[in-house]
Amino acid sequence: MLLADKVALITGGAGRNGLGFATARMMAEHGARVIILDLAGADPAGAAAELGPQHLGLVADVTDKASCERAAAQALERCGRIDILFNNAGITQPRKTLDITAADYEAVMDVSLRGMLYMSQAVLPAMRAQKSGSIINTSSVSAQRGGGILGGPHYSAAKAGMLGLGRAMAREFGIDGIRVNAITPGLIATDINKGLIPEDRMKGILEQIPLNRIGNPTDVAGCVVFLASDLAKYLTGVTLDVNGGMLIH
Repeated sequence: MLLADKVALITGGAGRNGLGFATARMMAEHGARVIILDLAGADPAGAAAELGPQHLGLVADVTDKASCERAAAQALERCGRIDILFNNAGITQPRKTLDITAADYEAVMDVSLRGMLYMSQAVLPAMRAQKSGSIINTSSVSAQRGGGILGGPHYSAAKAGMLGLGRAMAREFGIDGIRVNAITPGLIATDINKGLIPEDRMKGILEQIPLNRIGNPTDVAGCVVFLASDLAKYLTGVTLDVNGGMLIH
């Protein structure tokens, strides 16, 4: 098993058809003890229970620094260490540039970019003390190609910011044995985009994807497990594209 005896925190992990829960399940299958973090309404405890009794679900709001710190402290109290952080929480909005309000901008930036910073700050001291750790951040192909299928420009900006922040963290914390990498998913079949793309538009999208299909959450989960494991022990600051060839660069 690739993650035997590891403790993994996953933000935004309770949605049963999301990238976070698919990754939680795969990490558990590879031997990790998983701690799912999400808002109360998403029922992180119920999601964790589906994985098995040894896994935990904690209520946490990644836009609130104190909430992130409490979650990290609870994880350390229950499990004794934190080996993996998957910064997966994020929201999107279908907006055009001139339609983005201040509230829109703050909401998208807060969950993706501020949430990544706060949660990383919460776990980094423990990782530093144990001289090891792996942080993986969910960016997006929209950060690279200048816009996605559904998200607005502020979503692209937030996801591009995650790449920049992650690369800077990789340089800073490599000396402590902490690796920081990112995934950039393309169009993945999750609840975020379910039913939002008409069939005729989907046909055009698939024509631009060499593998001729949209991704499944497990396609992304496999890449996260790889980056979290010792198979990737000499990788840091990496951006791993998971898009079926939608963007080749």
